[in-house]
Amino acid sequence: MIKVTQVRTASQMRRFVQFPLVLYKNCPHYVPAIYADERNILNPAKNPNLVDCEVRCYLAYKDGKVAGRIAAIEQKAYNTLSGRKCLRFSRFDCIDDREVAAALFAAVEAFGREKGLDTLHGPWGFDDMDREGMLTEGFDRRATYATNYNFEYYKNLVTSLGFQDESEWVEYEFDMPEEVDARIAHVASYIQKKMGVCEQAESMPMKQLIAKYGHDALEMVNLAYADLDCYVPVHGKIIDQVLRQFATVINPRYFSLLTDKEGEVAAMAVMLPSICAPLQKSGGRMTLPTILRLVKAISNPKELEMVLIAVHPKYQKMGLNSVMMSRIIANVIEDKIERVESNPELVSNTAVQEQWNSMGRRIIKRRKTFSKKIGE
Repeated sequence: MIKVTQVRTASQMRRFVQFPLVLYKNCPHYVPAIYADERNILNPAKNPNLVDCEVRCYLAYKDGKVAGRIAAIEQKAYNTLSGRKCLRFSRFDCIDDREVAAALFAAVEAFGREKGLDTLHGPWGFDDMDREGMLTEGFDRRATYATNYNFEYYKNLVTSLGFQDESEWVEYEFDMPEEVDARIAHVASYIQKKMGVCEQAESMPMKQLIAKYGHDALEMVNLAYADLDCYVPVHGKIIDQVLRQFATVINPRYFSLLTDKEGEVAAMAVMLPSICAPLQKSGGRMTLPTILRLVKAISNPKELEMVLIAVHPKYQKMGLNSVMMSRIIANVIEDKIERVESNPELVSNTAVQEQWNSMGRRIIKRRKTFSKKIGE
């Protein structure tokens, strides 16, 4: 017998957060989110996204045991911007059982009908800083901190329920160069001098830099990413939350922030040290041993994740990407970084794909979102 329950109590939320830890207990590729962040997704005091979103979380039980979970997110800001009536599904995890998956999605669709929405799509998060997309290739690879891992049967579950392909991303592993490409370094230096941009990551401590430029940098990201699939701008307390998270994991050697002649943010690139191993070991819990492992992983990394690269629209296609990446890659080589992997990049975002043409790389993962009309 299958029963679906809306999460309303602290004990139910604990089961909701713990279920993927049980489901992926013996999977070396799954990387948990930070436990406390997930536990607080329904708490307005802890989750600033709830200003723009209405969320419901559900648990599915089969024969008395938790067999699946899902979150439904009405992203009101996105619906207003796009003129659509969409409901997002997120945090979908399930045993390989179509009936369990069907029961979870039936509960989500009922919520959508209640809110007068007509389209269900996902996995999408609260915004682009949240995990999104369902893995469709690369099941033998460990996830990055910013991405979902899921078993191969997930796609069959959702397509069997009438979902169709929506957006698609690719993820790359980059070849590690032995030395800086002199041609690229020369071009980067020329562009930097010609445009008069200043590298702020070299001019002040990271904490001071984030305090001075952090809000403007993320507002610039909003402008740069505005046309990407289902993008939701970050603002207000959400920016504050993102900056707090960034401040704890950014290593300035793999970070770039350029300002123009007027002192305005022109571009930003962020590679983060991989913190996957410490989180896997702790199940996402921030214990003292975990914090010590995180400090070591951040200060002396062996692997990096390319989190974002964004250029203000008025400076796009002027070569600022090469200015940022030239400096970061020089540090990657000097620090003997063993591996760099990108986070998801939209297949439709040809501009970001083309910027890597000068670097050796290979696609190692693909992921998609799926959509369907509610009630069909």
